[in-house]
Amino acid sequence: MDINKLKLTPNSSIEEALKIVGLERVRLGIIVDKNDKFLGVISDSNIRKALINGKNLKDKIKDIYTKNPITIKENTGKNELLKLSAKTDIYDFPVLNEKGKIISIKSISSLLARKINPNFIVIMAGGLGSRLKELTKDTPKPMLKVGKKPILENIVRKLKEQNFENFIFCVNYKKQVIEEYFKKGKEFGIKISYIKERKKLGTAGALSLIGRGQLQESFVVMNADILTELDFNELLRAHKASNALMSVCVREFEQQIPFGVIEQNEGFITNITEKPVQKFLVSAGIYVCEKEILELLEKNVYLDMPELIKLAMQKGKVNTYLINDYWIDIGRLDEFLKANEDFK
Repeated sequence: MDINKLKLTPNSSIEEALKIVGLERVRLGIIVDKNDKFLGVISDSNIRKALINGKNLKDKIKDIYTKNPITIKENTGKNELLKLSAKTDIYDFPVLNEKGKIISIKSISSLLARKINPNFIVIMAGGLGSRLKELTKDTPKPMLKVGKKPILENIVRKLKEQNFENFIFCVNYKKQVIEEYFKKGKEFGIKISYIKERKKLGTAGALSLIGRGQLQESFVVMNADILTELDFNELLRAHKASNALMSVCVREFEQQIPFGVIEQNEGFITNITEKPVQKFLVSAGIYVCEKEILELLEKNVYLDMPELIKLAMQKGKVNTYLINDYWIDIGRLDEFLKANEDFK
């Protein structure tokens, strides 16, 4: 979902709002101020009432949109959302992050759609988790609990909600713990097959062990330490529309320089910026690949994902997909603690 397509300001016209409501398969327009602060929503019912009461299409929406609407958090689950919808008779909910910024809209209709997705989810679960030190001494990182469930179970259940049932787990370190817990996936309503590394193969090398005939559709690859509210069906649609060989999910990362930055020309200062913020796009550890990607890998040979991306770039297009939804990479202790706070 491109949330920016749904944004309006209080000074937008009713006519502009009419063009927005219904885009991106939701029935809301998002009202923000000039600083992108979330102010409210506008629906077709707001517009109908305004027109009935004598407003015209050129009038501004500042007096007719819904201020302080019901919103949800990034990690609001399916069952909680369904209960909220039944109680309020609302079907589309703005999703705000911890800073109160609008990042997406969750629609009840997308939750209720029940069509099994044939695309496989390949989860890279073989890492040592060495940055978490003692926590992963006896437990592989994907099996550390966030909330009341292991990280990997949280991932699986979220994808099951989105109608994915075919999984491949690439395992190595403490693999028996993962296999004994999930088995073949029947208890979780999914099907799991395992790729077992016998040596370290990097962040992408295990893909070389997948049978060439096993994957007939585009498939998702993701790290086993990522929790996200990403709409994976929307990701797959965007990938297909791009005609790319591979899509790489990205996040915007900000880094503040703690000093005044000097620009100069031939020794003379031309500008100074106090503690500027630099923005970068970084890999989010989630990818969509066409089956042809597997032909780029040498079987059982170490390969990291950046190298696979470079190989893909030599053969075809590699697309980017910006994630604005809740996303956390549980690689360090502070992230692990934050995730547990989020999933209380």
